Amino acid sequence: MKLFLFFAFLAVLATTVIAWEKEDHEIFDLVSEVEASEGKGTTFYSWLDVPPTATTSEISKAYRKMSMQLHPDKNRNIKGIHERFARLGVVATILRNKEGRKRYDFFYKNGVPKWRGTGYYYSRFRPGLGSVLVFLTILTSLLQLLVQRLNYKRDLERIERFVGEARSAAWGPKLVPVEGQRKVKVNIAGPDSSNARWIDMVVEGQNVYILDPSGDMHPLDASSAVYPTFSNTWFLALIKSGVQKVIGGSKSQATIANTAEDDDDDEGSSIAGSEKSQENGNGNGSVKAGRAPTVKAGGKRRKGTKKR
Repeated sequence: MKLFLFFAFLAVLATTVIAWEKEDHEIFDLVSEVEASEGKGTTFYSWLDVPPTATTSEISKAYRKMSMQLHPDKNRNIKGIHERFARLGVVATILRNKEGRKRYDFFYKNGVPKWRGTGYYYSRFRPGLGSVLVFLTILTSLLQLLVQRLNYKRDLERIERFVGEARSAAWGPKLVPVEGQRKVKVNIAGPDSSNARWIDMVVEGQNVYILDPSGDMHPLDASSAVYPTFSNTWFLALIKSGVQKVIGGSKSQATIANTAEDDDDDEGSSIAGSEKSQENGNGNGSVKAGRAPTVKAGGKRRKGTKKR
């Protein structure tokens, strides 16, 4: 019943918000501006110094009197006098118009609503693209953090259930601890599930481990669940991934550059060593592998001749 009344209230509120028109929004703006310039609690009637039951002629007379007092020509050195004078004209126009006064009287008696609809606020405080993106990023990150919290709570409950079932299988229904290791099988699909999924576990004292096919044991406790943090939300995770790629790429380029420099140094050393060997060989006049040395003569290469 309470839920029905709540949704009924929301429906009435939504209908009221949708019923507000452009003229209503203009009155909302004007009420806020009058209170900001003339003082909080100032109404259209109190500003003109007339009662709410004043006739149209009385309102016109009060307007002429007030306009003479606020005329910019008589208040040259007063800041914001032009805005106040123009605002006074709009107020008088609304009160002298039958439909406009009817609209204002409704809010005068019932109060100006604090929530005026998303369309009202969006049209007056229209955010830019950057603000919208920042808002959506924060909103989606908060929602993702909420989902992480729900998953973390669910994982803790599942871990607690698995640990309890493993101990029960190892120690018996009375849960009397047994020394040494006990290998057991636990149905992770749950006792009520039609599709059983068994995994191997090892119970050793108060510790419970998951046994993988390779024979390695992994502890099963609260640390196995991923704790919800802002750093794991999509936006911060995307930033961290981008930074790691940039740093990794820079390191790879630096490694390639160092490798190339080392190769150039080795090649230069090899060439210098070859040239030095040739110089040493020519200086000593030695012959390799029993071959006669070659000499240059007239720009051509020819073999040396043996003495007869």
